Amino acid sequence: MSDGRSSGPREIPSPQALVGAAVVFEGGMGLLAAVLAWWAEIPLGSQIVWSPAALAWGMAGAVPLVGVLAVFLWAHWRPLARLRQLTDEYLVPLFRDCRLLELAVIALLAGVGEELLFRGVVLQSIAGAVGPARGVWVGLAASSIIFGAAHLITPAYGLLAGLIGFYLGGLWLATGTLTVPIVAHAMYDFVALVYLAKIRARRLGLVEQGRSH
Repeated sequence: MSDGRSSGPREIPSPQALVGAAVVFEGGMGLLAAVLAWWAEIPLGSQIVWSPAALAWGMAGAVPLVGVLAVFLWAHWRPLARLRQLTDEYLVPLFRDCRLLELAVIALLAGVGEELLFRGVVLQSIAGAVGPARGVWVGLAASSIIFGAAHLITPAYGLLAGLIGFYLGGLWLATGTLTVPIVAHAMYDFVALVYLAKIRARRLGLVEQGRSH
């Protein structure tokens, strides 16, 4: 078709299946991070501090990311417009039936699993291999590039993900705890998923096909 959309209906997984996939995939990232951190002698546990201050900084850290989401939603740059088209076609129908609790679980798993792996292990492993003089900055740049490549749905999305990875790594550097980027990542994902499933789906007329709550 000329607009790039598929011609036939696609089977949409149930919300329970989506949560299960998140447990396997994102939880698997967290498990892989734990194994790699043990092997590389990276003290992940000591870098996770669940304090009110860390949680507050994490929530505050999500605010600029929501700003990035706003740019994505309203910018007229052609690659972002194409990305919005793909989002409307694939992601909005995928999550439209999820309840808030299910979206929260998916977002939390993504925040924990991806931050433990990319900021907790990849960044710090590269930094340790390069050395103390410039290792942290090389690790920050390299882990951000790898994070963007892991999200390379389109070049524009890969670029955005790389920039977000750089920002999340900066939060870790600034605070010294993985809790802050974990919370910021999870909060951003939750806001984005709620927007797609509850607001964007309604604007596209998809709510009537799924659950409206």
